[in-house]
Amino acid sequence: MKTVRVAAAQTIEYLEDIESALTCIADVSRHAETEGARLLLFPEAFLQGYLTEESSARRIALDFSSEQFKQVLDRFPKTGPTIVIGIIEASSGELFNSAAVIDRGTLVGYYRKTHLLQGEKAFSAGKDMPIFAVGGVSFGINICYDTNFPMAARRIADLGATLIVCPANNMMPRERAETYRDQHNIARGDRCLETGLWLISADVTGEREGCVSWGPTAILNPDGEVVWQLPLDKPGLLIADIPYT
Repeated sequence: MKTVRVAAAQTIEYLEDIESALTCIADVSRHAETEGARLLLFPEAFLQGYLTEESSARRIALDFSSEQFKQVLDRFPKTGPTIVIGIIEASSGELFNSAAVIDRGTLVGYYRKTHLLQGEKAFSAGKDMPIFAVGGVSFGINICYDTNFPMAARRIADLGATLIVCPANNMMPRERAETYRDQHNIARGDRCLETGLWLISADVTGEREGCVSWGPTAILNPDGEVVWQLPLDKPGLLIADIPYT
């Protein structure tokens, strides 16, 4: 059976600190490359931080066609795995909660979150479902809350993909985080069962301003089972081999 090695980073948050985020990306990418990973996933809005208040989001947003973003791309590793990373994007006056696919410092494409939470009113919803390929495996992207909607995963399956890639950020008030800490993988498992796809997620961990996130950063198989998962309370890198035909 053929396999592709994938990796997911469970990290602390970097709020409005692109420099530190880029340092983290370089360090984690080197580790993933050493382990032979072909795909490396970072959490939702990782590059600038998950900031949803419009003035804050607009201040840190990046236009993918801008010189500023080109300078950021220049800081990405020129070897190693293809990287999927959450970015707050600005385009034609709108804001998007996006995931960029970056291969050796080149922007391959991006997905914009389709299903938005009440607290994400600063963002516009994406419409397209691009499919990407790495190491023989094709994948689509669902960002965090997207995985609560069967059609989001079904669109990926209908386009012939093998894998759902899920950048997430589950930093919540502690009481709510306690309620939902075991629910994220249940919803993701349902999507795997419905579609027959694998799923890999990456989430943040840590605390800020009365909020907490534990993850989970995990890989689920087509039966909806968690086959690999990082501990919930500390940063780490999950590495595993995904089979494909």
